[in-house]
Amino acid sequence: MGLRLAALALAATVAGCAGLPVPSETAGADLEARCEQWLAAFDSIVAAAGTGDAESARIPGFRYLRTDRFLASHRAELDDGALSAWTDAMVHLDREARDIERRNLPPDARDGLRAAALRAGLMDVDAAVHVEGCGKILRERDLADPAARRRLRDAAVVPDDYEAWKRVVGLYAVTRVPFAMGVRSYEDGVHAAFAQPAEALPLRGRLVAYAPAPRDGAERLDAALTAATASRILRAGAGFQAPDQWDVEQLLALHAPIFEIDEALPADRIGVIRRGADGMPFVDTGHAVVYGRVAFTRFAGRVLPQVVYTAWFPGRPKTGAFDVLGGEWDALVWRATLDEAGRPLIFDTMHACGCYHMFFPTPAVAERPRPGSLDEWALVPQRLPAMAPAARVRLRVASRTHYLERVEVGEVAAERRYVISREADLRSLAAPDGTARSLYGPDGIVPGSERGERYLFWPMGIREPGAMRQWGRHATAFVGRRHFDDADVLDRYFVLR
Repeated sequence: MGLRLAALALAATVAGCAGLPVPSETAGADLEARCEQWLAAFDSIVAAAGTGDAESARIPGFRYLRTDRFLASHRAELDDGALSAWTDAMVHLDREARDIERRNLPPDARDGLRAAALRAGLMDVDAAVHVEGCGKILRERDLADPAARRRLRDAAVVPDDYEAWKRVVGLYAVTRVPFAMGVRSYEDGVHAAFAQPAEALPLRGRLVAYAPAPRDGAERLDAALTAATASRILRAGAGFQAPDQWDVEQLLALHAPIFEIDEALPADRIGVIRRGADGMPFVDTGHAVVYGRVAFTRFAGRVLPQVVYTAWFPGRPKTGAFDVLGGEWDALVWRATLDEAGRPLIFDTMHACGCYHMFFPTPAVAERPRPGSLDEWALVPQRLPAMAPAARVRLRVASRTHYLERVEVGEVAAERRYVISREADLRSLAAPDGTARSLYGPDGIVPGSERGERYLFWPMGIREPGAMRQWGRHATAFVGRRHFDDADVLDRYFVLR
C-alpha cells in the first residue's frame, strides 16, 4: 500500500494534479475522485462542442482508457505482466483521443476545461498535463485492485457498428434473404469483371499512374532493411506499444501501391484534404496525397503488422436523380498484411464507406470452405503470386465509381507522384483562421458524404450505409457481421499454408 501511495504522490506532483505529495490513503482516494470529476467534465465539454473522436472506443467505468478491436481481442488471455502493457496501450489511446478532442475545441470550450479543473481542485495547468497525470493515478488504482482488473477485462470491448433496433424493425430475419441474393449477384459481377483480360477493361478517359514519391533519394529498401523494420514494428505491436514513427514511415513507403486511375472526370483525381476559409473540408486535387497507417491483426496464432493506405477523391458523381450510390466524398482503402519478415501474405480493400470489401491472397494462404450460410463470405476475385519484399502492386481503378478492377505486380512509369501522410492528421485539420476540426463527426461519419442508399439498406443495421467513415468504424457486411479492423477477420476465411 505504501508503494501505491508513493506512486500517487509522484503522479500528483509531476502531473500537477495536486500541489503537495499525497499524505494518506484518504487523500489518495480524494485525488482519484477529483480526477474522475475532471475527466467527466472534459467528456461533457467535448460532447457539447461536438468534437468527440470515434476512432477508439470508450470503456464504461474507466474514463481514462479507450480500446480498439485488436487490443480487445487479447482481454481474456493476459497474465499480470502483459495486463500492465495492455492497459498502458489503452491509456495511450485515450490520451491521443483527448489531445485531438481538446485541439478541436473552440476557444471558449478550452477555457471551460480550465474552469472544470479548478472546480475539481486541480492545479491551473494545461489540460494535457491533467490527462497524463490522472491517467497514471487511475491506472495505478485499478491495477492494484483484483476486482477492478476483472471489470476491466469484461468491459474492454468495442461495440459493433450495427444498430440492432434497425434489424429488429426491418425484419432482418426475413429481409436478409433478398439482400443476400443481391450480394451474391454483385459478387458474380465482380468475378466476371476480374476474369476479363486486363486489356479488355473499359477505359473512359486515360490511364494515369500515381506512384509514391521517393524517400531520402531512394525508391526502395533492400530485403534486409525491410525485414528489420517489420520486425521492430511487430515487436512493438505484440507488446502493445506504439511503433517508432520512422519505422512506420519506412514500412509504408516500401509497400505503397501504384494507383492506375482511369481519369475521365475531375472527381477521378486523388488529393490532399484541407479546410477552406469557410471551415469546410475539401479534397484539393492539386496535390496528390495518400494517407497511411500501420495496424495489427491476429492470424494463425500470431500477431502480424498491416500497412493501410487511403486515397481520397472529391466524390462519386451521380449518373442521375435516381443514383443512390453517388455523392460527395469517396475513398479507396488498400491494406497489406505482412509476415514476420515483412513479406505480404494477403491484401484486402474496401471503400471508406466499408463497401466493396475484397481479398487478394498470395500462395502463402489458402481459403477456408464457404459454409452453408447466408452471411457474406470473403470475396476473392483474384489471387496474386508470391511477393518479394520489394515488390510493388498496381491497382487499376475505374472512373467515377473508383471500383478496383485489377491488381498487378510490377512497376510502371508514373505520371504523378503522391506523398504519404499520416491518416491521423485527418482527425484534426487546421483552417486558415487557426481553428481545427476533424474530418469526421463524433459518430465517425464524414459529414456530407451520405448516400441515398441509406433509405434502402437500413434494415441491415448499418448506420448511414454508403457514407465515408473513420478508421475503426467500418462495418463491411450487409448480411452477417464483419468489420474491416476485426482482429480475427483473416482467421475466419483463410489458413496459413
